Amino acid sequence: MVNCGKYFLIFTPKKSKFLLKATGTYECKVDAKGRLMFPSVYKSQMGEDVNNGFVIKRSIFKKCLELYPWEQWQKELSLVSKLNMFKKKNADFITKFMAGVKPIELDRTGRLLIPSDLIKFGEINKEIVLTSVVKTIEIWDKSMYEKHIEYEPEDFARLAEDVLGDFEIQ
Repeated sequence: MVNCGKYFLIFTPKKSKFLLKATGTYECKVDAKGRLMFPSVYKSQMGEDVNNGFVIKRSIFKKCLELYPWEQWQKELSLVSKLNMFKKKNADFITKFMAGVKPIELDRTGRLLIPSDLIKFGEINKEIVLTSVVKTIEIWDKSMYEKHIEYEPEDFARLAEDVLGDFEIQ
């Protein structure tokens, strides 16, 4: 539950088809081969869904990677596949959206292997942060994540009002 002034937002990640079944922000380390130990908290929250695999890709708006559970990725593809490929801007978008997309799975020890091209894109070093963001898990280089989340409280308050101020929360 999050206090948003006079309203409270209640998140129920395990019961919703539209939210990621994993919640939280965790620091991890990446080894020289690009492997990370997937947080056990995520594994327990996701249940059997963790065995279906993931898709990893570049973020559109941020210098991080996005990890989609397989089922969520299928929903994203369904949305993108509705675009008319005979419109150049759509074709250009799809090419960029799909750049670097890779299916990945946990290995038998519970690790994920981040492909080297995506490590380069995300400028990922040894220390990383995994953070759940509604439908995905973002993977950040730790120092870049810390810079990205720095803010002045007044600036964030204005952003929250701009983004959420017109919503009718029930």
